[in-house]
Amino acid sequence: MNKDNSFNFIGRWTYDLLMHSGIAPGVVKYLNAILLALITIVLVYLVHQIIRRILRIALIRIIKNSRIEFFHHLLENRFAYYLALIIPVIIINLSLPVVFIDFPRFTRVFGALSDVYLVFVLIWMMMSVIRSGADSLRKRQAFKEKPIDSYLQIIRIILMILGAVVIFSTLTGKSPVAFFTAMGALSAVLLLMFKDTIMGFVASIQVSANDMVRIGDWITMSKYGADGDVIQINLTTVKIQNFDKTITTIPTYALISDSFQNWRGMQESGGRRIKRSIYIRQTSIRFIKPEELESFRKIQSLTSYIDHRQKDIDKSNARNGIDKHLLVNGRNLTNAGLFRKYIDSYLAHHSGTNKKMTMMVRQLAPTAMGLPIELYVFTGTTKWVEYEHIMADIFDHLLAAATYFDLQIYEHQGVVMQES
Repeated sequence: MNKDNSFNFIGRWTYDLLMHSGIAPGVVKYLNAILLALITIVLVYLVHQIIRRILRIALIRIIKNSRIEFFHHLLENRFAYYLALIIPVIIINLSLPVVFIDFPRFTRVFGALSDVYLVFVLIWMMMSVIRSGADSLRKRQAFKEKPIDSYLQIIRIILMILGAVVIFSTLTGKSPVAFFTAMGALSAVLLLMFKDTIMGFVASIQVSANDMVRIGDWITMSKYGADGDVIQINLTTVKIQNFDKTITTIPTYALISDSFQNWRGMQESGGRRIKRSIYIRQTSIRFIKPEELESFRKIQSLTSYIDHRQKDIDKSNARNGIDKHLLVNGRNLTNAGLFRKYIDSYLAHHSGTNKKMTMMVRQLAPTAMGLPIELYVFTGTTKWVEYEHIMADIFDHLLAAATYFDLQIYEHQGVVMQES
């Protein structure tokens, strides 16, 4: 053992202790290194635990006194743990010449590894601070729906690249220029390896800049079987919780390369559209006979309409000299027309419809299933369960009301196969 090193008094003491214990001289230097390594490990562990506890207590007191949310997130993101690692790493660096005084090669190897570990500790510590800031921003209204996770991943990648440069310089002793020169030669391979990350990075910027998708948006993307709420947007993937509580993960760049439906506009409008048809048997559509008008006038929502409309029809027919012995001559009320007017009135007075948005009952082109009477109306709520209840209530009533107009609802009569 080299006894000229004034900083090696601990090593000399343990070396002499082992020598006086009767251990063979050839073995002493190995046992001495092991003993010093164990002492260093115990010391490092104790120092780390003490510093971590002190920092943790200090953070808790700061949280209680200031109540700033950022410090609370620092505690959650283990900032005290990472910060407490710095002193132990310094102790390791100082103790390596003592532990491996008889093995200088090990001093250089473990010293380099210690420096690399210190770089990782600093990156972890900085990411802890950045994550804490991001967690604080998430609770602010202006940032609640922003893809903060994407930005965090970008920052992490940048820090990792900077860390890789420092580690490369530490291990090789070369300048960072040499690192980037080497990376330039591998650029094609790197582009292939990080293709999804690069595309996701570009997509994240476009999604955020164009406000295409936010956290909490309900989107539908049939290609990927996604139909639910966006719960996370990061650099490479978007997580969607479907309404059956399954999770669908899609690439972030798919939001700009493929089409999808975002229901945010509907949710913000305050009304959700009902666009559904009732199919009437065309053979049940007929003219209303004069003697039947009195019974239809008993339907309160149609009384004033029938009186006003029938006067216009009678005037028009009289003016044109129409022979009304046949109903087909001239103008007439029909049961389908009265039914459409009844639907108009019913929707206008229904408590679940949005009176400020489009409300229309229209007749579509006849089909093999009958004549479609389509309802185009918006509910007064965007909540799914309430929307379904309102729509069911409207159509229950109208399907039951159709018989009062002597109209038949189309219903496919399937062929029933009987076993012989």
